[in-house]
Amino acid sequence: MTGWPAPLTANPRTSSSDQTARIRVLNDQLRQTGTCGRIALTRGVAAFDTRTQAAVFAALRSFDAFMPDNDPYGEHDCASFDAAGQRFIFKIDTYDLEMDGLSPDPADAGVTRRVMTVMLAEEY
Repeated sequence: MTGWPAPLTANPRTSSSDQTARIRVLNDQLRQTGTCGRIALTRGVAAFDTRTQAAVFAALRSFDAFMPDNDPYGEHDCASFDAAGQRFIFKIDTYDLEMDGLSPDPADAGVTRRVMTVMLAEEY
């Protein structure tokens, strides 16, 4: 039986800063390219026309205003941004391969499924 949340285990051969850097790279890859994970849109974002959604994703791909107040762990996993006259939030969560619980090692793409949710700030 899988517990929720699954315990996090770090690779003993990597330092905490190496692990954070790898998580950041993987999260940026999903945010910037839409690959290596899944993207979920809330109803509010899904309701926009394709032109507005394209503007939202262009802003999301180019977002780089990560600072300690919006990225305290340095993982680039959550932030707010503006596009098409609206405020949006993206959040990246990491799950185990079965999506039953949290990833045992978010720095290891081989044991992690990433899901990025894009929402209107008012939907948070």
